[in-house]
Amino acid sequence: MVTRRIAKIFKSRPTIEGAGVHLKRAFGYSQVPEFDPFLMLDDFHTANPAEYLPGFPWHPHRGIETITYVLEGRVEHGDSMGNTGVIGAGDVQWMTAGSGIIHQEMPKQTPSGMLWGFQFWANLPARQKMMDPRYRDVKAASIPEAVLESGARVKVICGEVAGVRGPVRDIVIDPELLDVSVPTGGMFTHAVKDGHTAVAYVLDGRGYFDTRRDAFDVEMVGAGWLDVDRDCLCGPETTVLYEREGAQVGVTAVDSVLRFVLLTGKPLGEPIAWYGPIVMNTQQELRTAFEEYAKGTFVKHP
Repeated sequence: MVTRRIAKIFKSRPTIEGAGVHLKRAFGYSQVPEFDPFLMLDDFHTANPAEYLPGFPWHPHRGIETITYVLEGRVEHGDSMGNTGVIGAGDVQWMTAGSGIIHQEMPKQTPSGMLWGFQFWANLPARQKMMDPRYRDVKAASIPEAVLESGARVKVICGEVAGVRGPVRDIVIDPELLDVSVPTGGMFTHAVKDGHTAVAYVLDGRGYFDTRRDAFDVEMVGAGWLDVDRDCLCGPETTVLYEREGAQVGVTAVDSVLRFVLLTGKPLGEPIAWYGPIVMNTQQELRTAFEEYAKGTFVKHP
């Protein structure tokens, strides 16, 4: 089975979103064609409540899915369909905005002060951008774990590993979302569907994400101008984008336990018109969305 090679490695960049939330952007905006069908990945990881308590007050979405995975801390949410609740460590919020939804996500301070998690946006194809919104609140207890012969452990949120299937199913872009931990010196291999985009984001530890060991074989994006020590080992806050050729990915942990999330999905290959929280196919569709929001007719589904 042919193992995929890395296409590019991206360094996360600090940014501020919402009402003042400090986070690291793993990828987004100008990199979208390469990551299709994924639009953006934001990593929020801080022990300073002032950097996350402002949160993401009420705002609209249309044409996409937003997926939030909390590793530590608590996030309170609510939306225009009447869904409310709090997601905590290990919980996932998978929301399909479709024709339009208005929601809020407000982190809450915990005794430790730590908030750690991430959110990624997945695009919807043109034929389903105006589908009815839907919401999945996936608790940690319902997310199964696959334990492999190599010693790797995989929390299967969406997709299948070693016969273990995740609770999030029937998603438009046929995605996988896996939380993978590989023991020191261990290896993780996973089959990826032909032509699907595959992205890894490193949470902890260091590892090799393909068979090459020359750092100059791979393009690195976002490194600082004084970052002269190139290394093909990938560490925390690093995004690995794979080439689309090859039937599997192979990852090796080196000097500690390596933890990363793996995203795969079917590219759409469609034009993108994106402004703020709304992603459509044409500028006219964007204009319509914002006009409807201003007039109070944005939400189509009660």
